[in-house]
Amino acid sequence: MKNRTLADTTVWIEFFRGKTKVADRLEMLLTENAVCTCGVVMFELLHGIKSEGEKNKILNILATLPYFEMTPKLWQSGAGLSLSLKKNGVSLPLSDIFIAAIAIENDLSIYTLDNHFEQIPGVKIYRI
Repeated sequence: MKNRTLADTTVWIEFFRGKTKVADRLEMLLTENAVCTCGVVMFELLHGIKSEGEKNKILNILATLPYFEMTPKLWQSGAGLSLSLKKNGVSLPLSDIFIAAIAIENDLSIYTLDNHFEQIPGVKIYRI
């Protein structure tokens, strides 16, 4: 698979809300088999569900995607990344640090609506 894209939670929320430019683009990427996921995104999505139907819809879609694990190496990379950012006065949510570590290690672009990913060296942002 070339040009794999890790869709961030913000993009999935738009996708599940319905027709928007962001949702349409994610649909296109899904059709091209270019989207992947990770545990952090799965957790964040499931954390916000309101019904069993929402849960099933999310899990059914995510089950079709390549899944990237947090390995011991990635936990260490994430900690180093967080420390480096803090030394430069940048404090980001740990969940986004972990998403960035997975993306950097696996050469993935991140499709997100959060601008703070741009502050993380080595992160490639997927742009519409």
